[in-house]
Amino acid sequence: MQRIGVFVCHCGSNIAATVDVKKVVEMAAREPSVVHAEDYPYMCSEAGQAKIAQAVAEKGLTGIVVCSCSPRMHEATFRKAAERAGINPFMVEIANIREHCSWIHKNIEEGTEKAIILARAAIAKVNLNAPLFPGESRVTKRALVIGGGIAGIQSALDIADAGYEVDIVEKTPSIGGRMAQLDKTFPTLDCSACILTPKMVEAAAHEKIRIYTYSEVEKISGFVGDFTVDIRKKARSIDATKCTGCGVCQEKCHSKKSLSEFNRGLGTRSAIYTPFAQAIPNVPVIDREACIKFKTGKCGVCAKVCAAGAIDYEQKDEIITEKYGAIVVATGFDTIKLDKYDEYAYNQSKDVITSLELERVMNAAGPTKGHLERLSDGKHPEHIVFVQCVGSRCSDERGKPYCSKICCMYTAKHAMLIRDKYPDVKVTVFYIDVRTPGKNFDEFYRRAVEEYGVNYIKGQVGKVAPQPDGSLLVQASDLLDNKQIKLKADMVVLATAIEPDPSVRPLATMLTASIDTNNFLTEAHPKLRPVESPTAGIFLSGVCQGPKDIPETVAQAGAAAVKAIGLLAKDKLTTNPCTAKADELLCNGCSTCANVCPYGAISYETKLINDHGIREDRRVAVVNNALCQGCGACTVACPSGAMDLQGFSNRQIIAEVDAICR
Repeated sequence: MQRIGVFVCHCGSNIAATVDVKKVVEMAAREPSVVHAEDYPYMCSEAGQAKIAQAVAEKGLTGIVVCSCSPRMHEATFRKAAERAGINPFMVEIANIREHCSWIHKNIEEGTEKAIILARAAIAKVNLNAPLFPGESRVTKRALVIGGGIAGIQSALDIADAGYEVDIVEKTPSIGGRMAQLDKTFPTLDCSACILTPKMVEAAAHEKIRIYTYSEVEKISGFVGDFTVDIRKKARSIDATKCTGCGVCQEKCHSKKSLSEFNRGLGTRSAIYTPFAQAIPNVPVIDREACIKFKTGKCGVCAKVCAAGAIDYEQKDEIITEKYGAIVVATGFDTIKLDKYDEYAYNQSKDVITSLELERVMNAAGPTKGHLERLSDGKHPEHIVFVQCVGSRCSDERGKPYCSKICCMYTAKHAMLIRDKYPDVKVTVFYIDVRTPGKNFDEFYRRAVEEYGVNYIKGQVGKVAPQPDGSLLVQASDLLDNKQIKLKADMVVLATAIEPDPSVRPLATMLTASIDTNNFLTEAHPKLRPVESPTAGIFLSGVCQGPKDIPETVAQAGAAAVKAIGLLAKDKLTTNPCTAKADELLCNGCSTCANVCPYGAISYETKLINDHGIREDRRVAVVNNALCQGCGACTVACPSGAMDLQGFSNRQIIAEVDAICR
């Protein structure tokens, strides 16, 4: 028979304002096996934990129920308090009477009644609890960073500087990510490449960092501290150990009509190419879909002119398998497609471009060598219109419901750069709201208006119509003057919404990581664990978790690195004992549980089973406790009822239901 203590927290007025705490204590004291019940304003405080320890010592408690806030907040706190008092930490149950009662009920009677029911259910479960003991698993002291943008580079550098080996996997031929495509950065207007390139060089030269470019993660298995990852290193058709990066092969290539991905399709590249001048590694890639040699078997000019003999047409993809203790996801972002936004004439006119395309136009290494000109005829524009929130803050299914956060600032940047270099160009910005959430951001926007004379109009653009004379007719509303306006522009720039890179969804499946409805990876807790995934050992860095600018991205990259370092610094990890367990007498070896297990934690063995005196060999399920995350999928799927979850057994769950229904 258990001896249970019940402790009810006021949580200041968070709980006590809507729940009669004294009544909950009074009712809990009447429950079977409860030998002690009390309340305290802040149970999570040091004094509150001391009350638990005192009650354990005086009343000989064997189980504890704490009626307080969500177990996500303080379950670990109370388990540690119980362990210090001499009770197995898994004999502690949390009844969540804050989020489930006081925060959702306004009526004190309703809130109190529900709090009593939840307390009763927790007590019923503790009556059937048994002590559980965690196991141990080793830690592989190597980290994997998926994504080679500024977030991935910064995370890798921080982990490597702490003395741990790091692998960066980047799907494109070079590290650098989206930041490499930018011309200037806000709010300082410093050169993007000038601050990124040293980081790229440092990462490539670091003795603890290994870079896999033109590679993708193909398979992930294992668990925190011991992940096994298959990396597909795609064939470059170039021997990187021989290539000197001279560039002769690219100059002599006969196929130069492929659209440049780095220049957002605004220019062309050869079939053998490096994305940009500062690319790391400075080793080209042969685009086999564009290469004449691969399409027809003829040509082969690049092999003939390569003095180093680095061209290898027979090169094959390579699968590299490595073990890692921690994984940092830094897959970055892309802009949304504008196929559903025909009103802006993006697919009708070359002079309607996105902001990221404008970055390439204004870059000295871009398709126009940094000269601001209309892409349709190469003429100098006299009037440029910027349209904000294209696909952001959308109420229909075409776009995204969230604010992309960086658009207001980079539009102000573009407007200032244009007005500074080309004072004769008129710049008009149509906006819904100007959002400047950062240090010196509002001052930056005010400079665009007050010093550079950028015309901001609060209103939405309804239509952009190409005209016979080559101009663009912009029809919009001015909400402050409450009027419809029409104006002619030479170029229209669309601030398009950003979204997670498309690779994040299949990657999240491999990682068993959570994603939200917009495909951003979900953090374990938005305030207390903002860079950790709910899946242990997986950390989030950069825009894969949500829209953010470069300073915020670098800050989060460092935070993710610190979390990974904290994990890698340990020699062993304690495993969660709340795992599945098979009753070998009931198991019929059907494999149903193994088929539904998302962690690959269940295998099968043939064992000699003594079933009430009958000895026979049976195929039975065996659970790897290090892999099992206690999700319970197998217990639901098992047709014979052989699978049960330690700490959340069927008997315990039914006892809770019975207590609620009493």
